[in-house]
Amino acid sequence: MLPRLRAFACATTAFVCSATATLAAILGVTARYESQGMTQPETAAQTRQTGGKRGPVKLTEQALAIHRAALLVDGHNDLPWELRSKDGPSFRSIDLRKPQKQFHTDIERLRRGHVGAQFWSAFVPTSYARKGLAVKTTLEQIEVIHELARRYPDVFRMAYGTDDILRIRKEGKIACLIGVEGGHAIDNSLEVLRCYYRLGVRYLTLTHSESLDWADSCSDAPRARGLSPFGEQVVREMNRLGMLVDLSHVSDDTMKAALRVSQAPVIFSHSSARGVADHPRNVPDDVLRLVRDNGGLVMVNFYSGFLVPEGARATRRMFEMLRELQKKYPNDEDRVREAYRQWARENDYPAGDVHTIVDHIDHIVRVAGIDHVGLGSDFDGVSKLPEQMQDVSCYPYLTQALLDRGYKPEEIHKILGGNLMRVFAQAEAVAARWPK
Repeated sequence: MLPRLRAFACATTAFVCSATATLAAILGVTARYESQGMTQPETAAQTRQTGGKRGPVKLTEQALAIHRAALLVDGHNDLPWELRSKDGPSFRSIDLRKPQKQFHTDIERLRRGHVGAQFWSAFVPTSYARKGLAVKTTLEQIEVIHELARRYPDVFRMAYGTDDILRIRKEGKIACLIGVEGGHAIDNSLEVLRCYYRLGVRYLTLTHSESLDWADSCSDAPRARGLSPFGEQVVREMNRLGMLVDLSHVSDDTMKAALRVSQAPVIFSHSSARGVADHPRNVPDDVLRLVRDNGGLVMVNFYSGFLVPEGARATRRMFEMLRELQKKYPNDEDRVREAYRQWARENDYPAGDVHTIVDHIDHIVRVAGIDHVGLGSDFDGVSKLPEQMQDVSCYPYLTQALLDRGYKPEEIHKILGGNLMRVFAQAEAVAARWPK
């Protein structure tokens, strides 16, 4: 770990351990897996070498107790854009208290999944930047997320930092945080970036599917050779503010440039391991080692197209195909969606299962270490999900699969949310030291 981060790491390790214990007491969960004499099925090394037991996961009381005692923080959910697409910017007709089969997310399923904190994505397609609408629409999407908390105050509360997350969980509610997905949303303006921070944005994904003049996307031709001088300014300003630098969607060169520049730990809010599935949206092993040295975090994406090796091969042209369709139908998003669905049907692949997610977690743990992996589902932003992980109610199956694979309760708690809390606390500490 970099010397400038060692002090923060020591302090925040204690912070996370204390936070996890506090949450267990808050939620009234006893360590049943200890008091009932339950033991791990095999040593972690034995089970992970064989890939664990495959086949459907069967939930046990031991896994449920571990899961309920954890603070589960998901790094990326695209429900705000889905609400806009189905019901306009204010989602006036959709009631999330009622079952929403058209989505991966509703209130009842969030509760069944024991989600403790959710980063909601304030996403705007890159085409909106070309129309001059990216900032306006991003502000509207930020407002959608605030509206979630206003409309359902017994369920959600807005959170702006680690202390807020813990307080909100103590109240029995879900902490809502905001991530802006794509640097095109700042319109080359540090002032806009600062405005977003004041409105509650706590991470910015540097690019989406298209390269910018200051940062390169993994799914487009490079323009900035990693990061331009302005791109480096963006990263430093995010460090100063306490906004997490998100490297999902960026090119390998941009990953390495941001890791070199950032004085705080970075995150990949919804990316998986390229060593398991060879897709440019996933993180290569050499970058995983840099993430370890930076103290950062890779939050595993649940999209089958990034998880399953056959899916990675089938979806490698996904973003290129979308750009081609947008050029072909520049004023007809419905035709773009239908044409893309047809292309996807013609390029089908297996969905995988919950074990496939754990394969990616295992790989990141082997290369970067247990402190550098988390969860970034991409629910409501993807078209295909693994078996037993089809919506936000399914997280306990992942805890069970991790337990079956030989992970200890304290390791599972790190993966579910403890690691994100550590990284977030370190980013806050870096910002507190920055000259104002």
